Amino acid sequence: MTYDTEAGLHLPAPDMELAHREARLRELGIGDMPDAEFDAFATQLAQAAGAPYAMVNFITGHQFFAGLHTPSATQSGQGGPEAGGNPEVSRIMSRDHGYCPDVLNRRKALVLPDVYAYPRFASNEVVDLIGIRTYAGAPLIDERTDTVLGTVCFVGTDPRGKETGRDTLQLIKESRDQLMRLIYQRTGGGPR
Repeated sequence: MTYDTEAGLHLPAPDMELAHREARLRELGIGDMPDAEFDAFATQLAQAAGAPYAMVNFITGHQFFAGLHTPSATQSGQGGPEAGGNPEVSRIMSRDHGYCPDVLNRRKALVLPDVYAYPRFASNEVVDLIGIRTYAGAPLIDERTDTVLGTVCFVGTDPRGKETGRDTLQLIKESRDQLMRLIYQRTGGGPR
């Protein structure tokens, strides 16, 4: 990861798998459209994690949340951002926002119980845009091609204690495995 001194941000490393990822997502027929099954998966993950946001994120030139769970006025009872509630999140996000591009490059799960405790991650724009304080994400690695397709993640607006890290890591890894099974069942593109 590099640091942009002018903007004051850490930037993800160059994406060496981009062409392979784009090709594999096309082969699988996923990644560029909202998907009701992925939305339902994100909702289940958000509920299991006790988090207001969860995403199934396929990353190409930008991040695309094919599965997205966000709090609505009826879910949160708080109204929208103007009423002091949680802000809504678009299905498209720049690659320099959020933590999923780091997970993509690391090829390993990442759990941040409190992003403020990690200076490298505290300066990310989503901290202020969405109010993120907690993040957990895992890479979606296609076993057939060894390509990282994207991530599954959840984010929260309240910090969690470090003691929750092991349980959170287990939850996000199990979610990753469930989601890859769902993708393979739908597309027939599973491991050889």
